[in-house]
Amino acid sequence: MDQPRPETTPLWQWSAADLARGIADRTITSREAVTSCLERIEAVNPVLNALVEVSAEEALASADVADQMVAHGRHLGPLHGVPVSIKDNTDEVGHPNTGGVVAHADHVATTDAASTAALRRAGAVLVGRSNVPAFSFRWVTDNELHGRTLNPWDADRTPGGSSGGAAAAVASGMVPVAHGNDIGGSIRYPSFACGLTGLRPTTGRLASSGTDGMDFPLSATLFAVEGPLARCNEDLRLAYAAMLGADSRDAFQAHGATPTPARRPRRIGLVRSVGVADPTPEVDRALDDAAAALRDGGYTVEDVEVPLLAEAYRLWYLLAIEEIRLIRPMMDALGGAGLRTAMDGVYAVAADWWGTAPSTEDYMMGYARRSSLITRLAGLMDGLPYLVMPVSTEQAFRQDADLTGHDESRRQAAAQWSQMAIPLLGFPALAAPTGTAGGLPVGVQVLGRRFDEAGLLDLGAVLEARLGTLTPVDVR
Repeated sequence: MDQPRPETTPLWQWSAADLARGIADRTITSREAVTSCLERIEAVNPVLNALVEVSAEEALASADVADQMVAHGRHLGPLHGVPVSIKDNTDEVGHPNTGGVVAHADHVATTDAASTAALRRAGAVLVGRSNVPAFSFRWVTDNELHGRTLNPWDADRTPGGSSGGAAAAVASGMVPVAHGNDIGGSIRYPSFACGLTGLRPTTGRLASSGTDGMDFPLSATLFAVEGPLARCNEDLRLAYAAMLGADSRDAFQAHGATPTPARRPRRIGLVRSVGVADPTPEVDRALDDAAAALRDGGYTVEDVEVPLLAEAYRLWYLLAIEEIRLIRPMMDALGGAGLRTAMDGVYAVAADWWGTAPSTEDYMMGYARRSSLITRLAGLMDGLPYLVMPVSTEQAFRQDADLTGHDESRRQAAAQWSQMAIPLLGFPALAAPTGTAGGLPVGVQVLGRRFDEAGLLDLGAVLEARLGTLTPVDVR
């Protein structure tokens, strides 16, 4: 659907960009914008359970400060006065960072994580914290502390994980943009499931400081990124810009890196399958629609095969899952029965390729192979700078389908091959909606060259100009 006209719609339906402009030129106030979103939260969050903590008084106080800054002619950041949510696995000073775990309900953060601090510096008003699966591990956003988040399109379908609460909040109009993070699809899949656009930046582009007092394994350091979810491309671009900036707590940040010019910048590869799982007819049509939109925008689109992505997908299950094995006893003890069952399925998938006890040599050679795959993909993308592919090979999974047995775990893993391949390689990717099928959203994913987020966002704008946006939606 078309973007709503700000002058005829309630403020919770405005884009973040329109809110920021209206606040800056004093057409509206931040307090009015925040109040409208809080009213929307009060109306729909009891149904969806997307935000597990709502900080109404704190948000209104921040909005008043934002309005005072406007009145005094102070410098304004890109999200000045705009309501935003923070994912409940990320530190926000004075608020519990629970990660959806009962035992962590009282883990109150004493500092802001790098991403939270960046959003504050950009002027964002933090209105609440979005739900996650326990330990942010499943494709379903459910936990024993806060309960289940529903997809605003269909309560029987997952809103995705692990940024499922963020996606449901944005899609239903609670906030125009939300913070997320992604180690294996946690920005891109919820965006896809809820009809949003989401950006997984290049590893190292946006600062990440994790959780205060915790040491993270190498895979989490190299595969996980922070990033935004939004209803439209302009807001995604704005939120990404707001999250830029160096932070000394990130040992691997490379925020100033830029790509060399592509040899054929208007050439795009279309990857329908890598031999793991073929897209359903609905997803295949989404790929066709995206290809047609890009051709209409002046790009050359051609079907290509990139089998190294299948190898990267399998390799993720060695490097990430073996490191999680070290903390699995703690996750089993604290995460609840659903998480234990889901993890059993994930380890069954990993064992199909790597056995039940991979060796230290397997692990070491896995990282060596990862470097080779990164180099090969970078070489391919010098002449083919963008690859369009499925986010998932099927539309949003049914709630708790991952708990029905190892065969279903294998099927879901195959459908999500791109969700694991891309984090392992560290390249940026954009999820973009293309329309609906059977009452559910559908979309595509665009893979870009490292540090070419600007190019990805430009392609997202081309897709949106021709295919439109899908949200906010009425809660169903």
